[in-house]
Amino acid sequence: MSEWVAVAPANAASGLPDKRQVAASFSRAAASYDAVAELQRTVGSALIERLPTDLQPSRWLDLGAGTGYFSRVLASRFSTSEGVALDIAEGMLRHARPQGGAAAFIAGDAECLPLRDASVDLVFSSLALQWCEDFSAVLSEAKRVLRPDGVLAFTSLCSGTLQELRDSWQAVDGFTHVNRFRSLEVYQQLCAASGLQLDRLDVEPQVLHFAELRQLTHELKALGAHNLNPGRSGRLTGRARIRALIDAYEQFRTPSGLPATYQVVYGVLRKDF
Repeated sequence: MSEWVAVAPANAASGLPDKRQVAASFSRAAASYDAVAELQRTVGSALIERLPTDLQPSRWLDLGAGTGYFSRVLASRFSTSEGVALDIAEGMLRHARPQGGAAAFIAGDAECLPLRDASVDLVFSSLALQWCEDFSAVLSEAKRVLRPDGVLAFTSLCSGTLQELRDSWQAVDGFTHVNRFRSLEVYQQLCAASGLQLDRLDVEPQVLHFAELRQLTHELKALGAHNLNPGRSGRLTGRARIRALIDAYEQFRTPSGLPATYQVVYGVLRKDF
């Protein structure tokens, strides 16, 4: 293992205060995450199906591994390979480690990977990179650790995600209560400038439905994905404001329930020989 895993720099997972907050939030959510992670499993499974058919990695990295669900999927799919599950949230890794799947579980930052150059054949990352402020650094690090002809496969979220919730809060008080995500155009620009060969980059909406708004907000909290924006409102959400939010969100109700739309970006890039 030492031939491809390097010691992380002392500040690899420090970053900005909001990055520490992301790590803490997902650490707290480790025990509840899998019970409400239907979207995460659906999207990650779709990414697995988008992997190149000729890909046979001997070493892979599950970047933003969370509870290790897809580390176990990768270990099963590539049974002769070995891999690393890496996440910025140590609480997630503590939850994942006893379930196996990876040869190592490492706390680290996608913007400063604790891996050696040209040490993996696949970097797999599903619904984690939207939390990275510097996506160009993520791409640069993926390029550095990939071997020639190696693959970066990722899913992320782009602008328009949870637009129903954003619009409903806007009608109530105008504050930022919903996480902001970069646009598809920014993903396109950064991938084009990465030095990696772009095989595909597209966006597909995923719509979940809930009987009541509190089910959505409970799920976001259980996932650790509630509002983590800097500059968000610090005001308490009193009963009158919650009632107003519910009334505003009801305008979006369909026969299937209250919709929550996620704009999911799928990207597959390859490192040239």
